[in-house]
Amino acid sequence: MIRLFVAFDLPAELRVRLTGLRGQVPGARWIPAESMHLTLRYIGEVNEDVAEDVHDALGRVADDPFEIQVSGVGHFESRGQVRALWAGVTRNEALARFQARIETVCQRAGLAPESRRFHPHVTLARCRDTSPARVAPFVAEHAGFQAPPFQVGSFVLYSSNLGRSGSSYIPEVTYPLGSYVSADQD
Repeated sequence: MIRLFVAFDLPAELRVRLTGLRGQVPGARWIPAESMHLTLRYIGEVNEDVAEDVHDALGRVADDPFEIQVSGVGHFESRGQVRALWAGVTRNEALARFQARIETVCQRAGLAPESRRFHPHVTLARCRDTSPARVAPFVAEHAGFQAPPFQVGSFVLYSSNLGRSGSSYIPEVTYPLGSYVSADQD
């Protein structure tokens, strides 16, 4: 079994800017810069045959490069507790269409539909025992955060290994945008 997800990698300069947002948030475990990404589709644990089907399907996704912009911050909560702090992504039709294509090919490869609505973001920290009131100063301080737009020219199929100090992510395959592989070129 292998745990997989599809994401955009981030430019090094953006990772540096995002790590600069770190602050005093009780219960926050900050994500290392090298682990920051923008998830397009969480796949989860699958066997090697399904992983190969997903890889084949992703290899057929053709699109042109486009720009995205990271801006603002917020948090996800569950049962009154903050679970994660994130930097958001400015609304972008090209990103929405691209993510929908990724979702479609994943379903065609045999995966169940994603149950959560796509909310593009970059996770900054995982939180434990943290109330919304405890993150409110962080969110207020960085609400106006805005990074320069950057062009995405590829997307990545990552594997994820869970460890005591958090997850480590390994890029398994990088798929360039602006190229197309037809079904009969396998």
